[in-house]
Amino acid sequence: MERVWYQHYERGVAHDVAHQPIALADLLAERARTFPKKVATRFPLSYMLGDRLTIGGTLTYAELDAHVNRFANALLKMGVKAGDRVALVLPNSPQFVIAFFGAMRIGAIVVNNNPTYTATELKHQFVDSGAETVVLLNLFVPRVREIQAQTSVKRLIVVHIFDLLPMPAALLVKAKQKRDAAWVDVTSDASTFMLSDLLAESPAASPGIKVDPSATALLQYTGGTTGIPKAAMLTHNNLIINAAQARAWIPGCKQGEERMMCAAPFFHVYGMTVCMIVGIYMAAELVITPNPRPISGVMKIIAKERCTIFPGVPAMYIGIINNSDVKSFDLTSIKVCISGSAPLPMEVQERFGEITGGRLVEGFGMTECSPVSHANPINGLRKPGSIGIPIPGTDARLIDLETGAPLPIPSDREGELCVRGPQVMQGYWNQPDETAQTVDADGWLRTGDIARVDADGYFSIVDRKKDMIIASGLKVLPREVEEVLFTHDAIVEAVICGIPNAARGDDMVKAYIVLKEGASVTPAAIRSFCAERLAPHKVPREVEFRTELPKTLVGKVLRRALIEEEQRKRAAQV
Repeated sequence: MERVWYQHYERGVAHDVAHQPIALADLLAERARTFPKKVATRFPLSYMLGDRLTIGGTLTYAELDAHVNRFANALLKMGVKAGDRVALVLPNSPQFVIAFFGAMRIGAIVVNNNPTYTATELKHQFVDSGAETVVLLNLFVPRVREIQAQTSVKRLIVVHIFDLLPMPAALLVKAKQKRDAAWVDVTSDASTFMLSDLLAESPAASPGIKVDPSATALLQYTGGTTGIPKAAMLTHNNLIINAAQARAWIPGCKQGEERMMCAAPFFHVYGMTVCMIVGIYMAAELVITPNPRPISGVMKIIAKERCTIFPGVPAMYIGIINNSDVKSFDLTSIKVCISGSAPLPMEVQERFGEITGGRLVEGFGMTECSPVSHANPINGLRKPGSIGIPIPGTDARLIDLETGAPLPIPSDREGELCVRGPQVMQGYWNQPDETAQTVDADGWLRTGDIARVDADGYFSIVDRKKDMIIASGLKVLPREVEEVLFTHDAIVEAVICGIPNAARGDDMVKAYIVLKEGASVTPAAIRSFCAERLAPHKVPREVEFRTELPKTLVGKVLRRALIEEEQRKRAAQV
């Protein structure tokens, strides 16, 4: 196929990436050998004490690698072996990095979980993956205990956020947390282990297990294009090659000298790959923050730690440029930011560049691509509204929406975006039919996104995956929320829509509800009902009651009609 986009690659960006197959933990070990004394993780936690004291902890690459060995050896002693699933329910932290790479070191498969998920949501992923080991923050233990008997989970490894902090910082943070109503005391027993004990008691020598780079490393849950969340199987090769592709896209950065702002969540494939794995691939310093809110906290950390790379989602950048105190922070250390998960307005890119002097560009990806497939050149041509061009080693094309036949480049027609490259997943876990519908025999992944492509090979998304909502950079499946609403005694009909939120750059989840005759309930009660059963980003921010919903002649709710109606109403209010 003719790859017209090559003409817009920057100087120094190769058309493909040459990378020797290697397991993820072997990559870390190599960095520890080459950069043993360089700081690998920095964990600034001064925000927990109201900035009264600057505290935090660091690990060098040699120290991080030794902790990974200790955790790997602890897993082996528990009976965890290659191919077993180890679920993580953790915020961004050095402990996440240790648990992730420790599992990788023995060939176990990590199952990423959003820490804000309810017990019901976690249960689906534990049961579906068959995870027997869960690594989680102490605060989340009650949630997992609630459903543990209904899953295959045999053991819990409990993390405290202060585990790796030096004294007296660890004691100060512990005291602060114990004063908090959310604190949970957990004690060790035959099936409950403390991460701090495991790291103290286990040997730092490598377990010496040879891991096949083509083996599955990660089960990353996604809604895909339809239905209940399913797990994309991503191999060591998938993830490392995507990291190499992303690294190649920013040729101006220097190996062993960058500081990666890790505010995007590691449990999400974007933050995991573009922050954590790319950071280690570059031998960068990972500046880890467990919570990107408030955005002023992120700005403080960037200014103090002089971060140079800041992958994020549009809501973060929009929050920074609109923050009334933005001029109080020196953000000029930022060289480059790649935005993912939602459309990024060009005016945000330009304003962010004016404030920092760095380059903010929009990219595109999906879980099934590890996740990155497209990006605008960092210092080259950026096109408003475009996701950019395929990154090195990646092919992309459009297919006819009816026939499935490939469309030419450029094309005057819209088509479904398809992607092919070494970062494309193996398939969906225990879902052969879904896999066959998504990846064809030639390796082309059907994204479900409707797009157009111009003469330069720049792709633009016209419509998202059917009905998918992006709220706070995270995916929301309307069906998931609707199924919860349908369990409410007062509701007869409900539909969830994603209403574009220009102020944040993503979507607002809104519920349209028809109540049963004679029933009475408030919007606040509906939101509270959902909050008990869904993660915060899935809870409708607005609830509107209607006597009926717009439908087709066959009775299908016209979701698009509701969204367009809402857009007209909001435009009239401006």
